[in-house]
Amino acid sequence: MSTAVGASPDLAAEVARLLRDLEAGTLRAAEPDPSAPGGWRVNPDVKLRILEAFRLPGLRDWGDPGGILAARDRAAIGLVDLLHGPAAHAASAAGAPIRVVPGGTTVRAGAHLEPGVTIVPPSFVNIGAWVGRGTMVDSHVLVGSCAQIGARVHLSAGVQVGGVLEPAGARPVIVEDDAFIGGGCGLYEGVVIGRGAVLGAGVILNGQGRLIDLVGERELRGTPDAPLVVPDGAVVVPGSRPIAGGYGAATGVHLSVPVIVKRRDGSTDARTTLEEALR
Repeated sequence: MSTAVGASPDLAAEVARLLRDLEAGTLRAAEPDPSAPGGWRVNPDVKLRILEAFRLPGLRDWGDPGGILAARDRAAIGLVDLLHGPAAHAASAAGAPIRVVPGGTTVRAGAHLEPGVTIVPPSFVNIGAWVGRGTMVDSHVLVGSCAQIGARVHLSAGVQVGGVLEPAGARPVIVEDDAFIGGGCGLYEGVVIGRGAVLGAGVILNGQGRLIDLVGERELRGTPDAPLVVPDGAVVVPGSRPIAGGYGAATGVHLSVPVIVKRRDGSTDARTTLEEALR
């Protein structure tokens, strides 16, 4: 990584170390912690250091000038080398190479990819994100800054996983191991998707939203202090609820709300398990 014009050499070297540690997975924006709200602990210092990287001056070009894959971004940040960089070498050494389907995918420097990840274009993985072993990132998927995606997750086509850098203490979106996220889902504002959960196509969830659990006969809500957590193995589909009173009730207006309709079972697994050939 070249030093950006006008940057302090010490700061530029610190940013370079930060990006290397993030890409290697030795440093994370959030980590599992059973004692923390939602089971994850945020590392605000990491996000503050990422923000420092954006303050370094200078731009750099990638790709063929004028080409469809041309890019111009912060010189201090850049892109992950998906074919020859450290993550690619580590994955090959582990016997599970990272697979990047042709067509245009970008992984920003400071993102971590575990062995066996498959990325289908066009997709974008932003700085500070973590993507676990054997996960499928399908076409038109965004994995936002600092989002934490577990192992063997399937992010179906068009999934949007929101990112967060500011404020530094804000929770990133978490998707735990073996979750299946259906096409066109949107996950935002620090929501936590539990292990093995299944989201049907088009489900929208945010960290301070609500979720109706028909199985447990309860309503789950997120707050600024404790995020909305989708229980392990829950199967969630889009739903709606009527407005209780006033003009909304008189006109029959409904508000959208996600609904847990069952717990994951054998029939669900049969519909969501990826063929190994796809990976």
